[in-house]
Amino acid sequence: MPMTSSPAATMASADHATAHTLLNCLLREVSGPERQSVVADGWLRLRLPRCGVLLRVGLRRASLIGAHRFTGPVSEQRDGAWAEVSWRELAERVQRELQLRTGVRNDEFLDQVASSHAGMTAALEARGERSAPPAAADTTAHDAYLASEQSLLFGHRFHPTPKARTGSADSWARFAPEAGARFPLHHLAVRQEYVREESARPGALAALDRQGGQRGQDGQGAVPEGFRLLPAHPWQYAMLREHRVLRAALARGEVLDLGPGGAEFAPTASVRTLYDGRDFLKFSLNVRITNCLRKNADYELSGAVALTRLLEPVAADLAARFPGCELLREPAYRTLDLGGERQLIEGFGVIVREGLAARLRPGLTALLAAAVADEYPTSGAQISRLLPDVGPDRLSTWWRAYLDLLVPPVLAAYFDHGVVLEPHLQNVVIGVDPADGTPRQVLFRDLEGTKLVPEHHAAALAALPEAVARPLTYERERGWDRVVYCLLVNHVAEMVAALADRCPGLEPALWSAVRRVLCERSAAHDHPPALRALVAGVPLPAKANLLTRWARRADRHAGYVRIASPLASELLSEAAHVSEAAHVSGAAHVSDTARVSETAHVSGAGRVSEAGRVSGAGHVSEAAVHACEAGHGPEGPHVTESAHVIHPGSSR
Repeated sequence: MPMTSSPAATMASADHATAHTLLNCLLREVSGPERQSVVADGWLRLRLPRCGVLLRVGLRRASLIGAHRFTGPVSEQRDGAWAEVSWRELAERVQRELQLRTGVRNDEFLDQVASSHAGMTAALEARGERSAPPAAADTTAHDAYLASEQSLLFGHRFHPTPKARTGSADSWARFAPEAGARFPLHHLAVRQEYVREESARPGALAALDRQGGQRGQDGQGAVPEGFRLLPAHPWQYAMLREHRVLRAALARGEVLDLGPGGAEFAPTASVRTLYDGRDFLKFSLNVRITNCLRKNADYELSGAVALTRLLEPVAADLAARFPGCELLREPAYRTLDLGGERQLIEGFGVIVREGLAARLRPGLTALLAAAVADEYPTSGAQISRLLPDVGPDRLSTWWRAYLDLLVPPVLAAYFDHGVVLEPHLQNVVIGVDPADGTPRQVLFRDLEGTKLVPEHHAAALAALPEAVARPLTYERERGWDRVVYCLLVNHVAEMVAALADRCPGLEPALWSAVRRVLCERSAAHDHPPALRALVAGVPLPAKANLLTRWARRADRHAGYVRIASPLASELLSEAAHVSEAAHVSGAAHVSDTARVSETAHVSGAGRVSEAGRVSGAGHVSEAAVHACEAGHGPEGPHVTESAHVIHPGSSR
């Protein structure tokens, strides 16, 4: 049996992290929906039914939503015994299973997994060359924020290739956030007639123009009269400088290569968005990171400015109704337009995003939500470093405060304004009190994923060019799936996991707190059917990253799988009961785990009850306190689907 006494994670190896992300994807998208998985005796076992492979991995902690914490290597059953498999061997098994399942080959899949493994390895090596990150409270607010942006060594837990990217290892080392990169921008001076730009308000383009002033301070010369400064990401410029149209413009003097200079910028978690402590600049990068080339499409340049205009009254309303909620606007862009050459328009397009100072309350420290929720202590922002040496009551208080900041504005944006925010972990910045880590503010960022429900915005959309308006919209049901996935599955579930790692017996109460907020918001919005169903515990949409990557679809065409919800009142009551039983017996029994799992599957669309009646909703149970103090909790249920009992004799 694996060691499960300490649910908190130490740093993983690239080998284990790669294998664990593959298992997460298999469980959520393949073996779970096909009922080929079971949690028992401290192990997850899952079958790849088409290639006849049975796998297992040890559990540090099981999860009510199936987002389990794994430990150690993955093994497969061979001739009645368990044999360890490497990450590459596991990837080969996954490749074979998906090929048999879909009838489609994907010859780049293994290379993508290998690229991701190499990215993790390089990130760990780069981290090893630097000193251990201090706690957020022990550093300046600026340094704490940048450390959180640059701390995601392993990436998305439910993506098969979370750190895959094209480009050379040398380029990665120079420009990757995980490597702690800092570098100046590359600057072009472009004759005004070849500049295309747009702004939503006066002064918005100053973030670009001031880079020229910084060059002048460095003694490198200002931009000539009749020209405009166009900053470029140095990695992108290296990839585009041999473009024939650009070379001709350089030769004619229509574009001047001023070289690198000015202030140093740091890459944030997205790699292509850079920050100098004042401004965010979102550049194009002709580099595939996970699923997509990370470029600013032509329609996205205009769309960012259009959305900034359209969302101004929405953002003002949300900020007034929900103090502590702010949206970072993207009020301007600039690019190079040489006769409509699309590759250059998109390749040199840079979007200006408001800096933190525009919206963050004075005295707060900004931290990336993904860093706070990270499984591993990769920065001072991670929850174990942000809230050291605290008990379940303090964790619960922190969680209720966070939910009250995060959830209401996202739902109000959708139900009151027809706006689909995309509050996944990398799109939310938390403003915390540096004295005690209490969340005081949430900032939503990145308008690329923000969409409009057409019936709410018909007149505004009709005034835009069709090529810009169409990508800005989601039909209502698709928009709701996106809201639920980003808010609950990607964000809330991962934050629950991080908190439950500190105190496993607390997980039912954490989900009850989520249900309490959803019940309150349902009443505030006059119980819309979609929200009533969510509170009742209908299955949740989870993005199918593995199947999307296998099919080589663009990220915008990704589908969803449905996973069982931990929000049904019956499940939460049963889970709280198991948690209390664990306090009495010292551990949860496997039969209890399976029983709660089956309850989730059978009664996933159960009745809505008042939040106050849900066990654990308003307080932390005594059992949770003792489980936290003891450093262990129950092996929570696997709820991605009801437990499937693998044939006798094959699972032990």
